[in-house]
Amino acid sequence: MFASLGNRASAYARVGVETGVLTASPHKLILMLFDGAILSIATAAAAMDGKDIPAKGQAVSKAIDIILNGLKASLDAKAGGELADRLAALYDYMGERLLYANLNNSRAALDEVSGLLHTLREAWEGIAPGAGARAPDTVAA
Repeated sequence: MFASLGNRASAYARVGVETGVLTASPHKLILMLFDGAILSIATAAAAMDGKDIPAKGQAVSKAIDIILNGLKASLDAKAGGELADRLAALYDYMGERLLYANLNNSRAALDEVSGLLHTLREAWEGIAPGAGARAPDTVAA
């Protein structure tokens, strides 16, 4: 009659993510993509360590999808110019390294891409709209 606890928790998590996506700013959405790719790579690494080949492949595929169809697809070549071009090339490189990691069980390749994503995420977080802005002091009249 009722779904199992695992199914209910999974449904609750999906609703939470969907709500977060619907209410997030464009800047926050990119952070969420970085977080998703980083989490997928960590999942792939754990599966690799546990010799769970199907789970590793699924997690690597998810990370590649997020990087290429999320992060890379969100680049604006006109507004971003050379920086957008370089990021696009870096995202392509990450996809290739993840494929290599999957085919060769290379933990080093997973770690490399994870490190790159962490660096980019940190930089993106640092340029958040209003990150350096401070609310004006109130003056009593």
